[in-house]
Amino acid sequence: MNVPNKLTLSRFVLTFAFLAVIFAKPRYYETYALALFSVAGLTDYFDGKIARRDHLITNFGILMDPLADKIMVCSAFIAFVDRDWTPAWMVVIVVARELIITGLRLLAASRNLVLAAENFGKHKTISQIVAIISLLVLHAYDQWGPVGKIFSFNVIWGPWVTWFAPTSLWVAVILTFTSGAIYLWRNRALYLADL
Repeated sequence: MNVPNKLTLSRFVLTFAFLAVIFAKPRYYETYALALFSVAGLTDYFDGKIARRDHLITNFGILMDPLADKIMVCSAFIAFVDRDWTPAWMVVIVVARELIITGLRLLAASRNLVLAAENFGKHKTISQIVAIISLLVLHAYDQWGPVGKIFSFNVIWGPWVTWFAPTSLWVAVILTFTSGAIYLWRNRALYLADL
């Protein structure tokens, strides 16, 4: 198994560890969850970068990398609903989009086609990761003592992290919905043929 595929698989393990920390709620769990999710986000960046650089793109990676992203992101957002950090309706949009696109990929696979991630989908994933990390920072920065003051300095409406986190969440939800609609439109021939 090549390095990018190992990084993809490590994202599943990191997601499980992230969820264990979130739901067990040990002291400073928000900070631990932030560290685990940040490392998982970095594996997403590096697996693609290494795969393209070293020409290690495989069908496994094409299918499992987006799946690992979806599980990582959806797990975090669902956990945030449990913590009352995100509105459930926003998470429904995110999860529904991911399930619909996964279903479309399975339909394509049944016809021996592989649908790779598109650029708009990559921007969507980045926006989701930024939103999740910013929400974790929002709930963790007061645990960091003097370092936390960096995240509490005022910018117009109060501490910057208190408005950046919800703004990034809105951006992520809008990009998630838009990228899903674009992906469905561009691949409409796959599902319209069966109607």
